[in-house]
Amino acid sequence: MGRWGADFMTDSINLIKLCVGTETPDDLALWQASHRASLPDTLPRHVTRMWPKRAAELLNGGSLYWVFKGVVLARQKVLRLDEVTGPDGIARCGIVLDPDIIRTAPAPRRPFQGWRYLKPEDAPPDISDRARREDPLPAALNAALAEIGVL
Repeated sequence: MGRWGADFMTDSINLIKLCVGTETPDDLALWQASHRASLPDTLPRHVTRMWPKRAAELLNGGSLYWVFKGVVLARQKVLRLDEVTGPDGIARCGIVLDPDIIRTAPAPRRPFQGWRYLKPEDAPPDISDRARREDPLPAALNAALAEIGVL
């Protein structure tokens, strides 16, 4: 019997998190790229205080969905969870992410703290390749249109 026991879940689960300090998925990509060179495997990660209790489901194809100014606009696939010890000696969870940032259909979200689980059926769909090539709408316009249900 493995670490997760005989009841290993084959379902997947996602995380959702506010993207603080960046306003667009492009800003997030630039921020992550500027920090990746200093990491041993050059993969982006988000370090969080809490370790997901549903780690097996998260690692079974889950993604981290990013909320920009009240609207989900992107996701990154979760590759693994690393234990990270901070300068204060406290162990934290490093959510290691695929560097590819996938744009999603805009979906409004109210503010919240930390991260939350997001069921696959509640996650916004990825946008089409054609839509990715088009100029993105400004974040404020995306938020307003999503709020009234146009997007």
